Amino acid sequence: MFTCVFAMDIVKVQSEDFSPQSVIDALCEGRADIGALVTFVGLVRDSAQSESISALELEHYPGMTEKALKDIVDQAHQRWELQGTSIIHRIGVLQPAEQIVMVAVASLHRGDAFQACEFMMDFLKTRAPFWKKEHTRQGAHWVDARESDDVALNRWEK
Repeated sequence: MFTCVFAMDIVKVQSEDFSPQSVIDALCEGRADIGALVTFVGLVRDSAQSESISALELEHYPGMTEKALKDIVDQAHQRWELQGTSIIHRIGVLQPAEQIVMVAVASLHRGDAFQACEFMMDFLKTRAPFWKKEHTRQGAHWVDARESDDVALNRWEK
């Protein structure tokens, strides 16, 4: 597991599962300056493009991935007034219904928190060096980038 803490920002890439409540507690403990907290937890689906998925395998480029995630956090801080953030992303072989990713954003106001959380997920899906392999009854195959992810990312262009 890799853990990197930047002031009130936490970035973790790990094979172990995580507790969303523990992430929230770590972000908010002892803080009275937080007015809003928005979280997103992504789960492994059991199907994609009409195929049944038995497992999802996630790989990453150590060092480069953590740097990309930190850059995403830094960009969010440049756009919104944030009190802190957490990104937890799992790697390895995951089963349907298991947690893959969590993004948590704390801010003074809900608008900043909602927008920053969505921004961070959109950038994470397209800019962080993770590779996904779906395991199905027909065999395993790498997942290609999705046009819908690029469309979501484009809305954040200044």
